[in-house]
Amino acid sequence: RKVAAVKSFFNYLHSNQLIDENPTTDIDSPKVKKRLPKTLSSEEVERLLQAPSHKKSPKNLRDMALLNMLYSTGMRVTEVVSLQLEDVDIENNVLYCPGKEDHVRELPFDQYTKDILENYIEEGRPFLVKDKDETAMFLNHRGQQLTRQGLWLIIKAYAKEAELSVAVTPHTLRHSFAAHKLNSGSDLQEVQKLLGHANISTTQIYTQLEEVETAE
Repeated sequence: RKVAAVKSFFNYLHSNQLIDENPTTDIDSPKVKKRLPKTLSSEEVERLLQAPSHKKSPKNLRDMALLNMLYSTGMRVTEVVSLQLEDVDIENNVLYCPGKEDHVRELPFDQYTKDILENYIEEGRPFLVKDKDETAMFLNHRGQQLTRQGLWLIIKAYAKEAELSVAVTPHTLRHSFAAHKLNSGSDLQEVQKLLGHANISTTQIYTQLEEVETAE
């Protein structure tokens, strides 16, 4: 910013013929380093995912399924709260995620997430639903589709309970999913497909996270 301000000042002086030459013509503004996304370690993720497990209430069963679904699939916040019952194929451990521009991604999830999700659908969701015609997967206390703000508050509360040292948002789990996938040897194009990135350069930011972790 300081360099830009100085260049702007001398441009003004030169354009108004107050000086003969602009001494900043050959000075390049420094490139702003792109801030890397914040991620959690595997141990921190585990603490966060297990935070709701101390109770078996419908709300806690929902939250267990919600957190595990976010981390095991890398879904966006809007995608997970918009998830419908019909989007999930429990038998085949896969969900169909409507993403940007009506593009549907096929996202696999592991057996552990399947078990937790089944438990929520069978033992938790029936106690949250108020209208039998409601098709949203994740419901709030009013029996309606969970909102983005509601999801943010849920994650914030469990991050505090898990005593995580970094600020956690719903996107932190998405970032962690991507970084951990690459760290475990997944192909960059595979991760791009799972995240639903139109441009692979967006996914490449996570290779820098991988390099930072390796260096540390």
